[in-house]
Amino acid sequence: MLDTVPNRPDLPPEIARRRTFAIISHPDAGKTTLTEKFLLYGGAIQMAGQVRAKGEARRTRSDYMQMEKDRGISVSASAMSFDFNDFRFNLVDTPGHSDFSEDTYRTLTAVDAAVMVIDGAKGVESQTQKLFEVCRLRDLPILTFCNKMDRESRDTFEIIDEIQEMLAIDVTPASWPIGVGRDFIGCYDMLRNRLELMDRADRNKVAESIKIDGLDDPKLEDHVPAHLVEKLREDVEMARELLPDLNPQSVLEGHMTPIWFGSAINSFGVKELMDGIGTYGPEPQPQSAEPRQISPEESKVSGFVFKVQANMDPKHRDRVAFVRMASGHFKRGMKLTHVRSKKPITVSAPVLFLASDRELAEEAWAGDIIGIPNHGQLRIGDTLTEGEALRVTGIPSFAPELLQNCRAGDPMKAKHLEKALMQFAEEGAAKVFKPTMGAGFIVGVVGQLQFEVLGSRIELEYGLPVRFEPSQFTSARWVHGPKEAVEKFVNANKQHIALDNDGDTVYLTRLQWDIDRIERDYPDVNLSATKEMMV
Repeated sequence: MLDTVPNRPDLPPEIARRRTFAIISHPDAGKTTLTEKFLLYGGAIQMAGQVRAKGEARRTRSDYMQMEKDRGISVSASAMSFDFNDFRFNLVDTPGHSDFSEDTYRTLTAVDAAVMVIDGAKGVESQTQKLFEVCRLRDLPILTFCNKMDRESRDTFEIIDEIQEMLAIDVTPASWPIGVGRDFIGCYDMLRNRLELMDRADRNKVAESIKIDGLDDPKLEDHVPAHLVEKLREDVEMARELLPDLNPQSVLEGHMTPIWFGSAINSFGVKELMDGIGTYGPEPQPQSAEPRQISPEESKVSGFVFKVQANMDPKHRDRVAFVRMASGHFKRGMKLTHVRSKKPITVSAPVLFLASDRELAEEAWAGDIIGIPNHGQLRIGDTLTEGEALRVTGIPSFAPELLQNCRAGDPMKAKHLEKALMQFAEEGAAKVFKPTMGAGFIVGVVGQLQFEVLGSRIELEYGLPVRFEPSQFTSARWVHGPKEAVEKFVNANKQHIALDNDGDTVYLTRLQWDIDRIERDYPDVNLSATKEMMV
């Protein structure tokens, strides 16, 4: 992680009020529903949709691809900006499905904190654990929301223990649930000594909050059934003795996570979580780059592309590069240098996202996420600055785990297929390899579902039916090393060599034996499973 210098200057107020965070979770823990409620509280939408709702009116706002609407899952990360109290929230919703984990990994390079959503009945699941590891690598502060408390869920201490053990992080309760499943009536806010009561009748209504004076307050019994009051007092007393107190510094360093309990679908516990993000979440942080790190308070503007989304609007063949502003105060119409090509770009129509709507961004500050429509100049990992040659580092690209040959249904349209595949490769939706021998393309992805998404998008967006066929190869490795050694290696292994969409040399393997053989026979050549997305 970066050096967090204790004597860094205070950030300008406009930057200091920004909170840029991602929501991570296992599929189905309720992440998209929580996103919807955030927008509801931020006043951004009037009525929250549901992923599994009936009718078009109730579709979620953050899933815009046809496939996401049909399947009720999120497959691409979307960004949203809205105000809440004195804060400006920039929220990135990530796909929970493990087949899209690469998109999520890259998104985590563009945020300062993560909100981890856990299902009260299932606890920490495999995908949550994987994503948590990535946050750990970046020392991202984590705030936890335990969702679905209105369904049968596990014992609160058990959930907390599991998080502490599986994720090796201290957990401190910010609220404590009262009752469970059908008996769940609300939470006791441990930070502010309040009783928060859930209204089951109206899902879009903010919970009622009652100020009480500690747990001995007789007012408590007016609102909570006697048997639950007793259990609440015992539990909270035990929690206060056994679990650490909330230490804001420790949260910012990523060693401790506060946990809120609630039910996103009933709009319960969400507001407390949002207050928590404002109070305990980090301000925009410095960004690691070569040759020096970028601090948010610098007056010169810089930013980097962490995601490219093609055809967000099917009527226009548009491509939007999602840019995280790393420093300065950006104004519409500014000229920025595109560091990779050293060419100036005039950013005349930057957009701010509000779920599926977008508006022109007149200005943006460090910490904000804006979209820059472009025709393919901007790629993942590109840095934009006011002239200085800085390169933001640490945006990964992973070797695909599944490879298939891709052919156009109509052989006359092979040229169109190449264009479509290159577009998806630049978007980071798949890896595309062109073998040096033979025709056709080999497409590599992390999960099987991506082939379906790719096939359906090529057909919808390009009117081009394609078929995927099994490939003899099972994985791909990028080739590095001294020029002579690489050339000798390439000439001897032509039938295994391909180029990726950036023109870098890739070695396609069938078995682990292939990799072992290369390591033995060509000690100077290095085969790598990741590639840094930069020039």
